[in-house]
Amino acid sequence: MVRLPTFVLATLLPLAAQAQDATLVLPPDTDDDLRTVLQNASLTLSLDAEGLTAAQDYVAAARADYRRLLAGLYAEGYYGGVIAITIDGQEASTIAPLDAPERIGQVLLSVTPGPRFTFGQTAVGPLAPATELPPGFAPGEVARSETVRAAVDAAIAAWRDEGNAKASVASQEVIANHPARRLDVAVGIDPGPELTFGTVTVTGNRNVRTARILGIAGLPSGRVFSPEVLERATNRLRRTGTFDSVAAVESDTIGPGDTLPIELQVVESLPRRIGFGLEISSLDGVSANAFWLHRNLLGGAERLRFDAEVSGIEGSAVDTRGGGLDYALGASFARPATFSPDTDLTVNARISQEDEEEYFLQQFTFDVGVTQYVGDDLTLSAAVGVLAAHEETEIETRDYTLLTLPLSAVWDRRDDPRDARAGFYIDGEVTPFLSVTGDTGNGARLYADARYYRSFGSRLTLGARGQLGSVVGAERSEVPQDYLFFSGGGGTVRGQPFQSLGVEVPDPDDPGETVTLGGASFVGAQLEARLGLTESFGAVAFADAGVVDEDSLPDADSPYQAGVGLGVRYNSFVGPIRLDVATPATGESSFETVQLYIGIGQAF
Repeated sequence: MVRLPTFVLATLLPLAAQAQDATLVLPPDTDDDLRTVLQNASLTLSLDAEGLTAAQDYVAAARADYRRLLAGLYAEGYYGGVIAITIDGQEASTIAPLDAPERIGQVLLSVTPGPRFTFGQTAVGPLAPATELPPGFAPGEVARSETVRAAVDAAIAAWRDEGNAKASVASQEVIANHPARRLDVAVGIDPGPELTFGTVTVTGNRNVRTARILGIAGLPSGRVFSPEVLERATNRLRRTGTFDSVAAVESDTIGPGDTLPIELQVVESLPRRIGFGLEISSLDGVSANAFWLHRNLLGGAERLRFDAEVSGIEGSAVDTRGGGLDYALGASFARPATFSPDTDLTVNARISQEDEEEYFLQQFTFDVGVTQYVGDDLTLSAAVGVLAAHEETEIETRDYTLLTLPLSAVWDRRDDPRDARAGFYIDGEVTPFLSVTGDTGNGARLYADARYYRSFGSRLTLGARGQLGSVVGAERSEVPQDYLFFSGGGGTVRGQPFQSLGVEVPDPDDPGETVTLGGASFVGAQLEARLGLTESFGAVAFADAGVVDEDSLPDADSPYQAGVGLGVRYNSFVGPIRLDVATPATGESSFETVQLYIGIGQAF
């Protein structure tokens, strides 16, 4: 018989022994913040929640906790602490991980923090002119280790902003004066020379041409180095949607003439992508949509996309709007970095049919334009287009052709576009139109959409949305129907039927009746309170209101509608899945009917 060593048995046998008790022991007067930091730092205290119960796991975690708890003490300014970690009375540091006992009964993590230190001498330098050190890095302030690290990082970052890409720590002296409970810090910075962008190379690309990648990135060789310019270059490449990952790697060595070579490392996405969706609604019948996308059509990260959408299927049996079949077929082409690294060329074409209760519209649009990216959160666009349409209402039937000049600006400062908790979003659009043929006027359509978000604590978020639309320069009767405004439905007033509020116009065929058509102005407001119940589920309460008027500006007598409701949110990997139930708050059916809305992402 061969007797196996203890450590071999410990490796081969099932390790199901569970620690009965893992406890952090601190003096009664320990600061609550320090207690939280130490609890979060400990691996041992987290094992049970992670389902790790083997004795070896506890021994390894306990041995690692000496350093982790010490780092936690330093992070809160305690430099004279004493740490003792025992496993069933034996100091964990004396137990080899492979010599773990078969069973563990108790793990005690005893920490005596000792006195809290404050900063004495605080010196970092030399500093670049625009350096902003943390306010806590000053004599008399709590001597947190993270504050020292933040001060050094700020000093190096400021030098890099000045073009000194290789700024580094040249010397450091950190002395803990225990009798005085003081931490003296002196860190010397070596700025290094001012560098300019040198040779830029590309690796990892297979189908996207290197010249196009360099053109999109727009790194200016010969210009003084700037981390911000480098970040903008990588953002331009990510913005194309052609790459799964993009990284700009600075050379470890300085090139000739104080230059800094840069390597752009890219991983290309699959060039083609398809997608589709299906929705069933008691109001709109069955809707289906699909798209096909090519991310790199000509080898220069050009995007070609085809979209198809149809709604109102089986409308006679399901659709309660009184409309019929709606469809749209569209194609779009975008070429990044066409006139400058931040300017895209766009071409769009679309043919559509809208068979609504209020009007029937067949339309073809085509436009060519540019999109200008101003920073990371502001996008401007302009285009020249043509619109040809056949339109039928209860009032008249007409064919017309317009020249259009759509202009837009989007300022997006939300923390998460799919589920915003802070920030704001503003979308402004102006579309001048000029009649070429048909019975339409000349004017402009204006539209603005503003949203604001603010959170209180980790669970409650309040959201507000305002919408404003107006048609100027032309009489309402001379304006294409899809340029006019309605209220009601998920995008305006939940709880009210889709496009249920417009302008009442006398029916020429029946003087005693009216026809509902679009208005020349619209004002909408939506308010939401979002409450997180668990990590996965949340609840929402909301109130919406909308005003439509026949003139370019509404007044106090303009017709309005409102709706209120409650909703549920489920946080999925694609964003919040939304279920809202709303009821009208005005009108003859107020609080008597309900509408159901299901979608992905927040309502706004």
